Amino acid sequence: MNPQAKLIFTTSLLLGTTITISSNHWILAWTGLEINTLAILPLISKSHHPRAVEAATKYFLVQAAASALVLFSSMTNAWHTGQWDITQLTHPTSCLILTSAIAIKLGLVPFHFWFPEVLQGSPLTTGLLLSTAMKFPPITLLFMTSQSLNSTLLTTMAIMSTALGGWMGLNQTQTRKILAFSSISHLGWMAIIITYSPKLALLNFYLYTLMTAAVFLTMNSMKVLKLSTLMTSWTKSPALSTTLLLTLLSLAGLPPLTGFLPKWLIIQELTKQEMPLMATMISLLSLLSLFFYLRLAYCSTITLPPHTTNHMKRWHVHKPVNTEIAILTTLSIMLLPISPIILTIM
Repeated sequence: MNPQAKLIFTTSLLLGTTITISSNHWILAWTGLEINTLAILPLISKSHHPRAVEAATKYFLVQAAASALVLFSSMTNAWHTGQWDITQLTHPTSCLILTSAIAIKLGLVPFHFWFPEVLQGSPLTTGLLLSTAMKFPPITLLFMTSQSLNSTLLTTMAIMSTALGGWMGLNQTQTRKILAFSSISHLGWMAIIITYSPKLALLNFYLYTLMTAAVFLTMNSMKVLKLSTLMTSWTKSPALSTTLLLTLLSLAGLPPLTGFLPKWLIIQELTKQEMPLMATMISLLSLLSLFFYLRLAYCSTITLPPHTTNHMKRWHVHKPVNTEIAILTTLSIMLLPISPIILTIM
């Protein structure tokens, strides 16, 4: 892609996100979401492969429908209350429509079908943007309207997302689809807590972004698109494969790593809100995700040669150290000990 064009699209992405997260008026927030959608489309379809074009078309149709619902819910609220302020969303029907619209934008179950398909048709770097940066504006809208949202609906969607995100990721062989279902599962954890502790949901999102960015960039560096390629990556870059193992275990939420922090705090908050059953269910359902993270970790580090893959061995080349991957991986693994400082900042 032309560097000037790439610069324009990236700048538009930043502009759209900034407009949405800093606006108080629904029309401005909607404008930011639309700029974001239009800016990411060329980045999805830049390879001109039929699958990439299909992914861009699906993404456009889904996001356009969700944006129309956001506009409809804000107009309904303005019609009944005379308020266009985002924090003044009080009409019950508007709240319901907005929750559905944001769920479609994020890819929460039952509106999740588009997300794995779009991610599978995109390059890894665009996939990273779709999994992290594109989820930020809708999450901030949920954050701003969290007081008036229907908590029963969000809790139901959250449990379904964690369950289906885990189940549907079990038999996948494409790494992008596995990461898409991982994203759906993590969104379930954010959705269940957003009405009770919005700051905790944002903290979860920030840490999820850190860990997912580390995984995507590592896989992009190793040119890994499916599990059979991942099996031969050890011979090419053993150090990177080892750090990928730790980052994947962190995404799964295992204790000494960063990913354990948001899960621990969410379970604690749900227990305080007298929802021990929900806390137990979401904890047990996250074991499904743990299985496919372990599968990825097993493929990246434990299946050492000799093994029965048909792929050719790769040359072990000494690449220069990628600073972004190094920083992100370190943060993805080692933030748990400083959790008191993080909680003080929040």
